[in-house]
Amino acid sequence: MSDTPVTETDGGAIDGGAIDARGRAGATDAARAAGVSSATDAAAPTDAAPSTTEPASDTAATELPQPRGFYALYVLSWFGLNLALGTISGVSLPKAFAFIDDATKEVNLSIVTAVGGILVMVVTPLAGRLSDRTRSRLGIRRPWILWGSVVGFGGAVVLGLATSLMPMLVGWVILQCGLGAANAAVHAMLAEQIPTRVRARISGLASAATGLGVILGAGIVAALPNESQWMWFVIPGAIGAVFTGLLYFRMNDVVRTEPRPPLRWTDVVSTYWISPRSAPDFFWAWICRLLVTMSTGFVSIYLLFFIIDRLGVSKETATGVQATGMAIFTLGALVTAVLFGWISDRTGRRKTIVWASCAISVVGLSLGMLASDIPTFLIALSIVGAAQGAFVSVDLALLTEVLPHYDDAGKDLGIVALSYQAPMFLVPALAVPVLAIGGGHNYTALFGTAIVCGVLGGLAVFPIKSVK
Repeated sequence: MSDTPVTETDGGAIDGGAIDARGRAGATDAARAAGVSSATDAAAPTDAAPSTTEPASDTAATELPQPRGFYALYVLSWFGLNLALGTISGVSLPKAFAFIDDATKEVNLSIVTAVGGILVMVVTPLAGRLSDRTRSRLGIRRPWILWGSVVGFGGAVVLGLATSLMPMLVGWVILQCGLGAANAAVHAMLAEQIPTRVRARISGLASAATGLGVILGAGIVAALPNESQWMWFVIPGAIGAVFTGLLYFRMNDVVRTEPRPPLRWTDVVSTYWISPRSAPDFFWAWICRLLVTMSTGFVSIYLLFFIIDRLGVSKETATGVQATGMAIFTLGALVTAVLFGWISDRTGRRKTIVWASCAISVVGLSLGMLASDIPTFLIALSIVGAAQGAFVSVDLALLTEVLPHYDDAGKDLGIVALSYQAPMFLVPALAVPVLAIGGGHNYTALFGTAIVCGVLGGLAVFPIKSVK
């Protein structure tokens, strides 16, 4: 295997003829021989007759040379997606419900996030599988990125105009469907188009961009007038849609030229399932990410309400405190995401960083559970943020390395996406009875539940055998 470095070139391609052992050697030629090509090559004539088969190995990736700027726009798409989704779910919706009806804000938020979570659990893997099967001159991922961004922005507009629970729910469903589809396509590209030897670093940068998106979004909403609810949704939605959609214009995509067998109902059902027996490492990596995401979700979803109810900050100024907390969280995450992504790529170790980050996160959550003032709580958030930065960058790289089938990367990474989308349903469903313990607003019990999930998530990585 060649050690030629992968770099973006002036000619709009990535230099590096041989790619890693996951079936990537001669990726471009192999892809064309298998009935797939670059979207930019779709109309180019070839001397060879087209093949009637897909790549010979179901673990083969179809990595293509990419134009200069692709990596930057790929990371920017993560920034846009998470700015829109993170800001609207974590800041805009809680703030809107606090102003609509303070007495029912927790229940209303739980209903919207739970229903939206269920829907996105259905949409994302299905969008990934349909993306894998797409036969378009634009490619298999680009149409989903473009139209998903457009539909997602439409949902943000509906949310901006809503003044009660049901319209809020409808807008959130539309937004989740659109950006969920785009998200599935973007995630599939991590396994397809990002070489293994730089994958943790790209994951780290994407994680850092995710954190920056959330903090910038929180700052934007905090700076907007309290009487302009529509701006709390439309501005983050527009930024997310534009930054995600830009990737459409600067990427080479796989174009499938051969038809696939008709999609059967059994295929649809299998979209949501990978057997733990046939892929045990993938199963444990998925469980790890699910539990750790739930652990932080108990804090992030109800962060604004914690600041109002536990720390005694008024709802008019609470978003400013929330933005400060998210900034501190993100600063810690930025440093550790890039640092530990680099360390992981250099050493080839994933599991050690994953379980250590889970342990550190539990320490931060324990401090947060005991906090009764803003400074102590901000320190707790900084610890959790640093732990999560390391976890997200390395764990995502780990997950892409235990995928069962590379030619179904969209479907499999759609199932990966469920590991952090399912908590959008599970966390609210569990939080309502947990918060109600002892008469309501029981944030000690909420943090205790988060700690349990963090511990179990760290333990789940140990059975993985194929990755160090």
